[in-house]
Amino acid sequence: MSSPAERYAAARKRQQDALSRLGAFRATLDFPLDDFQIEACEAVEAGRGVLVAAPTGAGKTVVGEFAVELGLKTGRKAFYTTPIKALSNQKFTDLQRRYGPEHVGLLTGDTSINGDAPIVVMTTEVLRNMLYSDSPALAGLGFVVMDEVHYLADRFRGPVWEEVILHLADDVQVISLSATVSNAEEFGDWLTEVRGDTAVVVSEIRPVPLWQHVMVNKTVLDLYSSNVDPTRPGVNPPINPDLVEAIRASERGGRPGERSRGARGDRRGGKGRHYQRGPLVRPPSRPVMVDRMDRAGLLPAIVFLFSRAGCEAAVTQVLFSGISLTSPSERAQIAAIVEERCASLPAEDLDVLNYWSWQQALLHGVAAHHAGLLPVFKETVEALFTAGLVKVVFATETLALGINMPARSVVLEKLTKWDGRGHAEVTPGEYTQLTGRAGRRGIDVEGHAVVLYTSGLDPVALAGLASRRTYPLRSRFRPTYNMAVNLIAASGWTRTREVLETSFAQFQADRGVVGLARQARTLSDGLAGYTESMTCHLGDFEEYMELRRAITAREGELSRSRSRAQRDAINSAVSQLHRGDVVQIPTGRRAGYAVVIEPPGPAGLDGPALTLLTGDGKVRRLAGADVPYGTSSLTRVRIPKAFNSRRPADRRDLTSSMRNALGALADDEPRTRHGERPPSTATTDSELGALKKALRSHPCHGCSDRESHARWAERRAKLAEEHDALLRRIEGRTSSIARDFEKVCEVLGSLHYLEGQGEETAVTDQGAWLRRLYAEKDLVLAECLRSGSWADLDAAGLAAVVSTVLFSSRSDDERPAPRMPGGTNGSLARAVEATVLISQELELLEREHDLQPAEPVDLGLVRSIHQWAIGSSLEDVLDGTDLAAGDFVRWAKQVIDLLDQLTLAAPTPALRSTARKAIESVRRGIVAHGTL
Repeated sequence: MSSPAERYAAARKRQQDALSRLGAFRATLDFPLDDFQIEACEAVEAGRGVLVAAPTGAGKTVVGEFAVELGLKTGRKAFYTTPIKALSNQKFTDLQRRYGPEHVGLLTGDTSINGDAPIVVMTTEVLRNMLYSDSPALAGLGFVVMDEVHYLADRFRGPVWEEVILHLADDVQVISLSATVSNAEEFGDWLTEVRGDTAVVVSEIRPVPLWQHVMVNKTVLDLYSSNVDPTRPGVNPPINPDLVEAIRASERGGRPGERSRGARGDRRGGKGRHYQRGPLVRPPSRPVMVDRMDRAGLLPAIVFLFSRAGCEAAVTQVLFSGISLTSPSERAQIAAIVEERCASLPAEDLDVLNYWSWQQALLHGVAAHHAGLLPVFKETVEALFTAGLVKVVFATETLALGINMPARSVVLEKLTKWDGRGHAEVTPGEYTQLTGRAGRRGIDVEGHAVVLYTSGLDPVALAGLASRRTYPLRSRFRPTYNMAVNLIAASGWTRTREVLETSFAQFQADRGVVGLARQARTLSDGLAGYTESMTCHLGDFEEYMELRRAITAREGELSRSRSRAQRDAINSAVSQLHRGDVVQIPTGRRAGYAVVIEPPGPAGLDGPALTLLTGDGKVRRLAGADVPYGTSSLTRVRIPKAFNSRRPADRRDLTSSMRNALGALADDEPRTRHGERPPSTATTDSELGALKKALRSHPCHGCSDRESHARWAERRAKLAEEHDALLRRIEGRTSSIARDFEKVCEVLGSLHYLEGQGEETAVTDQGAWLRRLYAEKDLVLAECLRSGSWADLDAAGLAAVVSTVLFSSRSDDERPAPRMPGGTNGSLARAVEATVLISQELELLEREHDLQPAEPVDLGLVRSIHQWAIGSSLEDVLDGTDLAAGDFVRWAKQVIDLLDQLTLAAPTPALRSTARKAIESVRRGIVAHGTL
């Protein structure tokens, strides 16, 4: 029992909490805050920046929401930024519900709602653009919440997060919300360095424990042994022996409990290959998997398939199996929600959108979720799943990016995925992100991650994947052309270099240099010790070793030269052979005599090939590289025109003719047409002789410890090579971002977007409108506008050609050039051709300046966008393409976003007017449908 003094202190603290902003905020919540949430919120209230790193579903967003409330209560604006529009839309809806529509706005590039509100949700790119344009909306900004800030590791869009962090005003509090990363303290140290005092709050505790399972055939089994705490599995947790036995039985086609002869692997699971006995084991069918998950009480579930086509196929398979996961009352609710959300979809597009089959699947509690879906379809699926009406969603990994769509279980059909270049293993970070959706706080006591077993799956490797909860955050920051002109215009050359050198990328590089420098010092100490051990009292032993190395190098050079001469001689001799020549093969497995039955073909990498009939009547084919030196033609026999090497009689007759011909030569010395083996030039080479003479006359040659010194010298040479390589790495990392920036500026200077050198560098008039162009291929876009290549286009043509600098095909396969509306000599075809040429010229220029060139422009969307802009139906637009409706809508909205930039940034009033007309021509029908 506490003392009166302790009870008084506790009462005083409760009273103070009630009077604080945090206390008032907590009173509005219907759940208690966890310790990490309280710690982070207290730091926000104290005026500090905060980095919160916690597992998916732990409730990080509460900290962001408290910052928003604090802004509202203190009269300062709050911006809530997210990496993707879908998450922005969701957060906008949540905050509207809490604070009312009049207090919350939304800005996502193609959508602008109440942008002057005190609380504005936006994508991070929008905030970056506002900072560069010095938008009036930044006045009074007090808080910026950066949700999913670990997205700065994204290869393409990650740098935007760093730009925002570096350029926000000093008095803005930044609240960064991240998945659990292993280097949160490092990221926090950088935030403190560039933003001031930043609290780092890390929680590795999931609010809902996550159990790991493997489904073998139709049975769900725990991954870990029963004595393992699934919330803290530790390193190398022991594997469930029942799982090991089930895998063995599955691989040999038997039942658990049967012993297999010669089975290997201990009770911890061994390697996956130890289980394989019979045919490959495949995962259970999708209907079977859904049925078993339902029977085990593990629904609702998200099933990650990593393939759009796989997601759609899975939905179809489950429906055709007759499975229905909903009750009549749930189906009625689903129908009402679908009808309400999709009421304004154009009736003529419903068939091409597969609306009816999509609706039917929803009524049975099943859906797909991927980037190719229409936005309204995805949002409807999210709403139904969150409401518990849809029970199984087959999804690609894009669903894992922060969308609030938790499930009781997450299923992974396999642990490999296509990364755009090949099939790659799922990383520990990706596994954590995907399975983090399992376990609904306040609903589920525990969450479940289920991996479907297939031959080759190693449960020990899976345990290692699942038990590694964290992954490092690595910066992908790099200077861009738009960034360069904006920074120089705003801050000047010197300040811009300083800003870039404070990026997280350079911070990590510099920290890495500290470690490399430590290694270099260690190697340097080793070099000193080796130098002492190789010291000879008779003379300079390093000089002596240089002579030995020079001799070795010269001998190698002579050997290679001799080999080349031999190979050239062989190729020359073989290429001169004709059908019927009898050759002598002096060495090797095929030594003896043979007849050339096919003349040598063109010389490949291995030289010209020979097809021969040997003395024992067998047909052999020798690649040029396999013909021994000294192979020569001795005589010739006549080969009948009707000769067929497949007929034994023909082969016997020809070998007999060869023996007769050779017999006629029996009294003569064997003749060769192409010389003896070349003499060994090592004995006659004057350079080599001089080196050996110098070696023998060197004082150290007579040292009794010569070979001991030589061993130390070789070790020193190897260590010196490692040391030099390390120094090159250190030099390459130091100020690497600033050097890349200088290369970018050199390109811009050669194109007259910048002028002057060093501190005198300034943005030209042309560079001024490049500042307003925000696109991955910003320089291609700027050059197309500046050259006038797009000046003669109408609205539809401009929309179409704009797509070339945005679109990126999902497939790397070569595609034929699309047929251009208006013909090959039309204005659109000419504009596209000019765009391609500009892209190619810039690629050459970037390579000249040692910069990684941008991806080439992609023409795959030109025809579709043009058709849409002139009023064609969605069915006609998608016909003959591999575009999904959702993809087309997404790309069309990006086209609108870029056209909107051109209404301000295009160099002529006429082109700005065309851009406005183009926006109206694209923003129609399903593209203009009322999704946020």
